Amino acid sequence: MLEGIKVIEMATYIAAPGAGGILADWGAEVVKIEPLAGCPMRHTMKNVGADHLQGSPIFELDNRGKKGLAIDTSKPEGVEAVKRLVKDADVFITNVRPGGLERAGLDYESLKAINPRLVYASVTGYGLEGPDRDRPGFDIAAFYARSGIGWLQTVKGKEPVTLRTGIGDHTTSMATVSGILAAIIERGKTGKGRLVEASLLRTGIYAAGSDTAVQLRYGKLGSTKSRHEALQPISNFFQTKDTWIVIVPRQGTVDWTAICKVIGKPELETDPRFDSPKNRRANAAELVDILDAVFLEHDLEYWRGKLDAEDMIWAPLLRPGDVYKDPQAKAAGAYVEVPEEDGSGTYLSPASPVRFPGFDDTPKSASPMLGQHTIETLKASGFSDAEIDGLRSAGAIA
Repeated sequence: MLEGIKVIEMATYIAAPGAGGILADWGAEVVKIEPLAGCPMRHTMKNVGADHLQGSPIFELDNRGKKGLAIDTSKPEGVEAVKRLVKDADVFITNVRPGGLERAGLDYESLKAINPRLVYASVTGYGLEGPDRDRPGFDIAAFYARSGIGWLQTVKGKEPVTLRTGIGDHTTSMATVSGILAAIIERGKTGKGRLVEASLLRTGIYAAGSDTAVQLRYGKLGSTKSRHEALQPISNFFQTKDTWIVIVPRQGTVDWTAICKVIGKPELETDPRFDSPKNRRANAAELVDILDAVFLEHDLEYWRGKLDAEDMIWAPLLRPGDVYKDPQAKAAGAYVEVPEEDGSGTYLSPASPVRFPGFDDTPKSASPMLGQHTIETLKASGFSDAEIDGLRSAGAIA
């Protein structure tokens, strides 16, 4: 789909490489530039004491199908090499802090002068302006804690819960890709590239936008309550005999009627404690106790039949190990086979987030070894053997 689009990615960790990874899955040529020591995510398993495990699945997810270069951009020679690579590129993606890019001459204005058609995607923690523009920001800090999401996810009176690896990063990856593609469409009309700015903070605020919109409009927002204090008690998690399920009622009274039918207690529909949203909220603890007792009587398959018969919105709470067994996840194309680095076979990994029926999004190659394609890519970009030797002598490449 994106064949013919050349992307230069100078980034580490997850959010920016995730954007490059999606573009690579969709057919773009993505050239990944790492420092000579490599991206820290290459060593995730080792860093958590699991270096007996093969590979680094977190790194591999975001970097499969790319060409790998190792260039030291702290050296002037390394900066000049990157600039030459950018001359015929369509897209440049980076999550290097703005101040560092400006000092190196790899900021948008500098690269725009070299390639006016360049779509330059900046991925930062906090944005390109403001007092914290150069502050480092991982997703648990910038996307989760500072955006308000962490507070929203914390039950009133309880300790905060953490964010699992990469959730805010990958949300920002998707946002970045959408911005890049919009800029490419615009360039097709104007012939000019533009700066695309994505940040973990702004993406987090938008991801929490439903609550944020209420806060901005009314100047107040309810806290997250425990199950027994829920504003809509039937919009809740309930434990069955063998697992947990979540029920999400629609607006209005239709699903209250349906819930009463599902659990076999039609008399609750007109019970004065529960016959309106206001009364159900006032008596939430009592209602949740009633529902808890009923749902514990039967297993998931029993409730599946009952809930589906009433066209309820619900889902089982699955462990990641069980998600793969879910036939619907497979039918949705949620997994792809990725080649092993040594060519010995394939392994499963999450697919990119959007499916294009008829397009084969199977990764064509594994994630690159550190610096695997440095020399061949430089030669393909017109570097002579003498120039490559000069880069090596200067310590800009290994």
